[in-house]
Order: sequence, then structure tokens, then C-alpha cells
Amino acid sequence: MRWSSGPDPFFPYLSENVCYKFPDPDKIDGDVVCIGGNLSPGMLLSAYRQGIFPWFNEDEPVLWRSPDPRFVIFPQNLHVSASMQKILKKKWFDVSFDRDFKAVISACAAACRPGQDGTWITGDMVSAYTELHRLGKAHSAEAWQDGELAGGCYGVRLGPVFFGESMFFNRPNASKAAFLTLAGSLFANGTAFIDCQVRSKHLAALGGTEISRKDFLQLLKRHID
Repeated sequence: MRWSSGPDPFFPYLSENVCYKFPDPDKIDGDVVCIGGNLSPGMLLSAYRQGIFPWFNEDEPVLWRSPDPRFVIFPQNLHVSASMQKILKKKWFDVSFDRDFKAVISACAAACRPGQDGTWITGDMVSAYTELHRLGKAHSAEAWQDGELAGGCYGVRLGPVFFGESMFFNRPNASKAAFLTLAGSLFANGTAFIDCQVRSKHLAALGGTEISRKDFLQLLKRHID
């Protein structure tokens, strides 16, 4: 079967109240759970509840993934280095939440990332997550300096779980300031863990740890239910 790139225009739009059943990630090999569909709110939110998220390039159909292992940050593991403690204490950045979600996700899409040709945050993804933000499900943290957006991050929150999606910076340490401030607020308000999807050196330095997909799905089910 030949797949067209991006969301399937013939797949029905699912509102945020619709639950879509994906294949069980525990029963597949690799990290691609299924292919196709669209990025409507019901499909996206259903995916996150089942430990799945969209990750595809501009020339590919929508790919729904559930990596093994999974990379997460637990409250007790959040690490703030001595240098970042100093930066946060001296308020080098003015950090806000949900002040300019569209600017953050657009900057994440435009960010140059070593080893990546293009971006996975396509125009369709920007529109879809902006709609989730309008519905109160997607959130951003912004780090401002001298009145300009210096860095930020965004993700999806469902109950006591935050699913981190991407971050960017235009000035050193700006994305860390945004993320650490957001993480501190989330954990102080009962968030059980932050899903970081796949391991990166940057997130490992902030306290990320790998757990098996099986353990992640069990943990997610316990907290989301």
C-alpha cells in the first residue's frame, strides 16, 4: 500500500472527547506502532494516553511511535546544576507559562538540530498542537531576556503526567531555564513524571533516566487511569 505524506485527508476528524484505540505497543517490534490517520485532538490525546506519539518527517505519512526504552524524569531525579541554580536565583531570565505557545512551537520547528535534515515539527504539527493548547491540553514555558523570547519548551499534560515535546534556545541556558522552571512547578503540583520520549545528552544532564517500554506503559496506565 502506498501512503501519502502527512495526515490522511480522508480520515475522520476526532474531537477531544473521542477515544481512539491504537494497537498495543507491547505487542509490536520496533517503535512504530501504526501508520496513518490524522492529528485531530481525539487522535492525539488518545495516543498519549496509550503511550504513543506522532513523529514523522515532512515526506512521510503520520507515524505513531512508542520507543523502547522510554526516557523519563521523576521528581526525585530532577537535576539542577550549580551553574543553573545561580542563573535561576539571579533571574537571568523571566520565565512565563503559556504566554506565547505559538511562538515557542514555531521556534522549536525552526531550530537547527545537528544530525537532522529538516524538522519533524511540520506545519500540520504546529496547527495540531496549537489547537491542543487552545483546548487546555498543551502548554509552553518561555524564557525572556531583554524583552525578547530567548528560549522555551512545550508539551502535553494529561492529569499527573507531562509529555515533553521539544525545546529551543536563542541564548545560552534559556531552554534549560524554561524547562527547569516548568518541571519544578509541575512536580510541586503533583506531576508524577515527565515523559521525554527518547534519550538525549541534554535531558540526561537534567535527570532523565531510561525505563523499559513495558514499565512505562504500566506506569502511565496507573497514573492516567
